[in-house]
Amino acid sequence: MRFRTRQKIRISTAVCRERRFMVTIELLHIADCPNSGETLLRLERAVEKTMPSNATIKSTLVDSAETAARVLFAGSPTILVDGVDLFPTDGRTNDLACRIYLTPNGLAGSPTEQQIEAALAAHG
Repeated sequence: MRFRTRQKIRISTAVCRERRFMVTIELLHIADCPNSGETLLRLERAVEKTMPSNATIKSTLVDSAETAARVLFAGSPTILVDGVDLFPTDGRTNDLACRIYLTPNGLAGSPTEQQIEAALAAHG
């Protein structure tokens, strides 16, 4: 009976690991967003440090109010992991506008790399 329990644990662990490989990461941004480039670089570095090696990032241009309404857009840039805002707020918007993040250094147009790493690890 113990063997079966261990086998179930091994299978559950394997399923969890496999599931982590299927994570979907998406950067939502508007055209000419002054912060999307830096956010993408920080996100790529954070993903490299905290996620499986085959994790990919999809960059999605939000080019209309209709598109913003369809996705979980809270301003540009917004980072989604498995369809969930990595930095959730009540501030969803249909406006093609910039987003402000609270960082250790005050308000900024992008979260720090360390904030992204911590949020990815918590999402885990």
